[in-house]
Amino acid sequence: MIRRTLAALALLLLWPTLAVAQDAAAPLPPLPRVVIETSAGRIVIEVNDRQAPITGGNFLKYVDERRFDGTSFYRAVRSAPDLGLVQGGTNNDPAKTLPPIAHEPTTVTGLSHVDGAVSMARYDAGTATGDFFVSIGPSPSYDAGHPYSIDEHGFAVFGMVVEGMDVVRGILVAPTSPTEGDGFMRGQMLEPRIDIITARRDTAPAT
Repeated sequence: MIRRTLAALALLLLWPTLAVAQDAAAPLPPLPRVVIETSAGRIVIEVNDRQAPITGGNFLKYVDERRFDGTSFYRAVRSAPDLGLVQGGTNNDPAKTLPPIAHEPTTVTGLSHVDGAVSMARYDAGTATGDFFVSIGPSPSYDAGHPYSIDEHGFAVFGMVVEGMDVVRGILVAPTSPTEGDGFMRGQMLEPRIDIITARRDTAPAT
């Protein structure tokens, strides 16, 4: 009887440890995905709101409030063949743009501007709102913390294109206006722009 009681007590003492171990082994839920239907084709973005909760959450808020509907991809920066970025979003439209968010540098999130990375466009750190860009080819100079970084803060990666990089690469080589755009952006503005028809969360399970 005493042995049985001691065994039961030992099991009770071990139960919290066993429960924690089971929780630790439980798989994390899949990251949310967003389907962007454009006039050039379909792009699917996996939003990493786990590592970049501020930036990823901001993007999802724009999606959930349908603020990207009727906007466009409007800029293509070609650094080399099959290397550069395409930029889209609200383009400072006051009817669609939410207040700026805090900056989440790659040194904090652990993310990087690899091929297909989705990141926030901005002026100064902490000014990002509803404009984003997709890296075509690796762009480590957009990360923070490197001697060769474009600036010390870098840009805030929050997602990855998981379907439709062929569409993104097609946007990169689409025609641009030789005169539209201010300063260094002259010659980078798409003409015509690539319409973002809708942006919705993907309700289908990830495969």
